[in-house]
Amino acid sequence: MLSMDVMQGQEDNIAEYYQQQVEVLEGFTEMDALAERGFIPGMSKEERDKLARSETFAIRISNIANMVLFTAKVYASVRSGSLAIIASTLDSLLDLLSGFILWFTAFSMQTPNPYQYPIGKKRMQPLGILVFASVMATLGLQIILESARTLIYTDNTFSLTREQERWVVGIMLSVTLVKFMLMIYCRSFTNEIVKAYAQDHFFDVITNVIGLIAALLANYFDDWMDPVGAIILALYTIRTWSMTVLENVNSLVGRSAAPEYLQKLTYLCWNHHKAVRHIDTVRAYTFGSHYFVEVDIVLPADMPLQEAHDIGESLQEKLELLPEIERAFVHLDYEFSHKPEHAQAHS
Repeated sequence: MLSMDVMQGQEDNIAEYYQQQVEVLEGFTEMDALAERGFIPGMSKEERDKLARSETFAIRISNIANMVLFTAKVYASVRSGSLAIIASTLDSLLDLLSGFILWFTAFSMQTPNPYQYPIGKKRMQPLGILVFASVMATLGLQIILESARTLIYTDNTFSLTREQERWVVGIMLSVTLVKFMLMIYCRSFTNEIVKAYAQDHFFDVITNVIGLIAALLANYFDDWMDPVGAIILALYTIRTWSMTVLENVNSLVGRSAAPEYLQKLTYLCWNHHKAVRHIDTVRAYTFGSHYFVEVDIVLPADMPLQEAHDIGESLQEKLELLPEIERAFVHLDYEFSHKPEHAQAHS
């Protein structure tokens, strides 16, 4: 049995290795097309416009649904008085606020001011998410404290009338069903923002189910199950957004791109022009939601300045055609035996 498990593990590793190689080759093929044609092959303009309209519709319908369903959950919270359902409603409120922050930061990034913000506003989105996550952590902590106080000090029994129970169950099940359908719809897109909405809808399905189960268990069995369910939901929400905070902190501090992505950039630089003798440095690091790229290439020492300039500028333009790259900086050199540029950053 042990040998079978070992063999299965080896087969999984081999399959993963070949999958990685396929992805590397696909990336190189994309870079070849960019190097030869000067653009990335893909959908036509009409197809891109149609897809963009579909993505915009998915985002708008998600925002409208979030507002309507939040109102319904507020009513369910008031009717039931359940801390677990209140915690689930808080999660829906945070979805609304996060959607507003994403919209506001996207609007801000689309209105550049080259005099006050010469390198753009790409860091506004992760900064807005950090501020929002701080507020959310505070509200989640407040739910935990209130639930703990209820567990320790409150002697009031939790009880729902038949009418209250019908309303609460009907609202929560309807909200969960709508969220589940939106999750399936948004998962059919590849756009990162729409995929983020799909993930939010998935989290809402979980929190709605847990909140409803906790309220019903408290109503039929024991009162302490309601505040315990609220604590579980609050901890789940804090954990989820803590992971989001870590991701956005990495995007703010300039974390390096994955080695596979650096391989693609190196491949593009090497095949850019036959005059490229060496590639001294290729760096890509996060700058908000996109990458800044620094490339040092070596050209012949006797090459005329005009020709060298044109090679470097065309490479910069190719790099900035990649959707993940915000800005590219190309440094031209005639040798590669010197110390790395900006040595102070590595000391």
